[in-house]
Amino acid sequence: MSSRYPLEKTRNIGIMAHIDAGKTTLTERILYYAGKIYKMGEVHDGTAEMDWMAQERERGITITSAATTFLWNDHRINLIDTPGHVDFTVEVERCLRVLDGVVAVFCGVAGVEPQSETVWRQADRYRIPRIAFINKMDRPGADYFGALRMIGDRLGAVRLPLQLPLGAEEEFRGVVDLVEMKAYTYDEDQLGARYSVGGIPEEMREVADRYRAELLDVVAEYDEEVTDKYLQGSEIPGPALRRAIRAATVDARAVPVLCGAALRNKGVQPVLDAVVDYLPSPADVPPVEGKASGNGAKAKRSASDDEPFSALAFKIMTDPHVGRLAFIRVYSGRLKTGSKILNSTSGKKERIARMLRMHANDREAIDVAHSGDIVAAVGIKFATTGDTLCDPEHPIVLESMEFPEPVIFIAIEPKTKADENKLASALARLSDEDPTFKVKTDEETGQTIISGMGELHLDVLVNRMKREFSVEANVGKPQVAYRETLGAAAEAEGRFVKQTGGRGHYGHVFLSVEPGPRGSGFVFVDAVRGGDIPKEYIPAVEAGVRGAMESGVVAGYPVVDVEVTVTGGSYHEIDSSDVAFRIAGSMAFRDAARRASPVLLEPVMEVEVVLPENFLGDVISDLNGRRASIDDTTLKGNSRVVKARVPLAEMFGYATDLRSRTQGRASYTMQFSRYSELPESIFDRIVERSVVRV
Repeated sequence: MSSRYPLEKTRNIGIMAHIDAGKTTLTERILYYAGKIYKMGEVHDGTAEMDWMAQERERGITITSAATTFLWNDHRINLIDTPGHVDFTVEVERCLRVLDGVVAVFCGVAGVEPQSETVWRQADRYRIPRIAFINKMDRPGADYFGALRMIGDRLGAVRLPLQLPLGAEEEFRGVVDLVEMKAYTYDEDQLGARYSVGGIPEEMREVADRYRAELLDVVAEYDEEVTDKYLQGSEIPGPALRRAIRAATVDARAVPVLCGAALRNKGVQPVLDAVVDYLPSPADVPPVEGKASGNGAKAKRSASDDEPFSALAFKIMTDPHVGRLAFIRVYSGRLKTGSKILNSTSGKKERIARMLRMHANDREAIDVAHSGDIVAAVGIKFATTGDTLCDPEHPIVLESMEFPEPVIFIAIEPKTKADENKLASALARLSDEDPTFKVKTDEETGQTIISGMGELHLDVLVNRMKREFSVEANVGKPQVAYRETLGAAAEAEGRFVKQTGGRGHYGHVFLSVEPGPRGSGFVFVDAVRGGDIPKEYIPAVEAGVRGAMESGVVAGYPVVDVEVTVTGGSYHEIDSSDVAFRIAGSMAFRDAARRASPVLLEPVMEVEVVLPENFLGDVISDLNGRRASIDDTTLKGNSRVVKARVPLAEMFGYATDLRSRTQGRASYTMQFSRYSELPESIFDRIVERSVVRV
């Protein structure tokens, strides 16, 4: 059953961070203190409740986002724990799209790390209010104030420190609360469930007063009572100050910052209090905007049960017990079990067989989902990630999501004839779940090609295929997903004329092509004048060009960043057809592209290596040998941080090489930066070996 929980007392939040900052550990503590679980699991022991997949427990990382619901201080909180590894960034992207607020976790030692910046920018794009939790304050080298500076400098955030650490490293014992101006000391024997409240130690009084004054400077303008008392120099009561902090946070103008040590159970409850006090409810966020299906006019839906039903499917998952699950965020209206709804993105009708409230991979059946709810629906057959679901009588299409293109691919084939059908089924299900996992068949070799965001991404998916679908397959070596583009402008003619005894085929076009700015994609321009080609055939020409771009002209890789203009042509009143103009468009593009000095583009990655000082020379020398461009080398504590841009093709096996060069004491992170032109010295070699194409 599902009872209507007050909208203003509902929070839809996510936990996001760089890998190994402590997201899942923090989530386990949150669930423990909220009474959702009765024993804390640990990531390093493989017992974390929210890391429910076998691979997550073996690898000690979060791979798939996990949702749960619990109560805290009379508020219902829907929480999603997201992955930190860059290969699974799609999980973060699609969760942020439907959340109202976020807790960003930072490591107290490392501060703002590369993936921290990536997920922060994703939250910026959706303008999501957030609070920051600086974790691991008990670790050697933890620096709260250094991490604070990095949040401001690297992320451009207006920081609102609401706490200061009490003690440091091994002596870390609690926090100073700058709202109430009190000190909280945690009892380690009670798993942090008990803490004592006292006055601020005298040695911290001066720094606490200074940060309290800075806090008031920022939030005074957000509440009249706080403004008046601040200008008068009067004491500001806690409720008024919290109200002002909430206003600044909900407006996404400032970020409250807290600190603690989740593994040692210190500082976790204040994070939950901050979620309730400062992050928005569904009623606090602006109405969701979309387009009315049919006429394309702008439409809005407010978070109210009285509005027509609208929701976004943000995640598709195959559950071994109930089958295909569609995770949906209900923005307006109500949804009942058995309801018939419209997928306004595809135009297909769906029926809701069952609805579930999820806790990791456990589930609780409900009859009704209300506005503001996040639930899993059973029975939705056709929806994919980003589709809008709505009331058939009041159709609306909400803004969908954009996902990055894969940068790496491998060939895969079944080991036996019996595995063929199972392989096809497994790949279909996995690509249904993950928009960044692509599957296609190479037309020349007949091989199945799978592509994704990195080696780990594909390794995890192949592993899932074997475990969950019992498919045995031979897997090739990872290959780089190159792209082709044009180096110059060119023109060409495409003429397709064929007589078959009956009605013939006639299509004739003139095209001009030119390179576009990097990242611009495909631009198609219709410049036909005087009726040389009837308007109804222009889309067929574009379809032909798009089809030709899929396999390129140099090495079989997709063509990107081009502008194609149809300048003229001719037609036959009887023999012309869409098929003829599609073939003519394809022929003209291929001919023009060959004349336009085509070039290959390769994916370039942003790499950050953290290492001891004495290995710096060796590591930089190795990176230079990998065609790296070194951007920066900085000192962070006792370590060196090297930032570089390196072609993905040169990074295979880097983890093993780095470990051997640094006696296992260095670590690195890598994420996609951009596509860059391949040097001429490598061009011929890549073309020659491009037998397997994307």
